[in-house]
Amino acid sequence: MADKGGAGRLSERVSFARRVEREDEYGNTVAEWQEQFEAAAGYQHLRGGETVMAARLTNKHPVVVRLRTSTAARQVTADWKLTDKRTGVEYAIKDVTHDVDRLYIDLLCERGVAI
Repeated sequence: MADKGGAGRLSERVSFARRVEREDEYGNTVAEWQEQFEAAAGYQHLRGGETVMAARLTNKHPVVVRLRTSTAARQVTADWKLTDKRTGVEYAIKDVTHDVDRLYIDLLCERGVAI
């Protein structure tokens, strides 16, 4: 079994937001991001593959973000966004993968795309 690393590998702080729709005073539907929770996370920058290299040529940056599972983290879906609390960089969440051992959740995220 591959070593997943301990809590020491989760050295970054990220926040998760989901899009919430509301009506303004004129009856129009307005969508805005509402922060749901923060968590410790670790980044694994993807390199190598043909699609990764093509993404970098178009100024996109794919990364896998790992966080510990929790009630809040299990609610994250591909229509949420992730924000690095230290740098302010926003990532679109493309895929959510729950580990077999149910200790971690891996998020395939991409920077430089529409959120």
